Amino acid sequence: MADEIHSDPMRIDVELVRQLAQMLDETQLTEIEVEDGGRRIRIARKAAATAAPVHYAPAPPPAPAATVAAPEAAPPAANVNAVRSPMVGTAYLAPEPGAPAFISVGKAVAAGDTLLIVEAMKVMNPILAPSAGTVKAILVESGQPIEFDQPLVVVE
Repeated sequence: MADEIHSDPMRIDVELVRQLAQMLDETQLTEIEVEDGGRRIRIARKAAATAAPVHYAPAPPPAPAATVAAPEAAPPAANVNAVRSPMVGTAYLAPEPGAPAFISVGKAVAAGDTLLIVEAMKVMNPILAPSAGTVKAILVESGQPIEFDQPLVVVE
């Protein structure tokens, strides 16, 4: 039975791997994973092990680092109802450059309304409002690289 499992090796789309690696470079991400049916491809870049202690050791002693840490603690609580990104890509707040944004803070939205677009692998993916409500906060800027599960918009 082991021969049956290995008799049909996984076909690797080399061009897709190259595109994912290029996306890592362009977005400064450390990992991208895509799944298509039963195939799953994960591209990861190892972070330099020596760089982490050098950057993290000096940061805690200065007082401003503590000030920066306190405001970061508040937004996750505020982002509990945030619509999160289902993928890695680039966020766009308007359908095209120069066009009005899909949403603005204070705007009422209906379930299924387009909040923004995430471009991934040259495909524009609309991010839809999960329910009706009011846009309380827009947590990304147009053209900003985003990661999987990153909070994008708060709708309450």
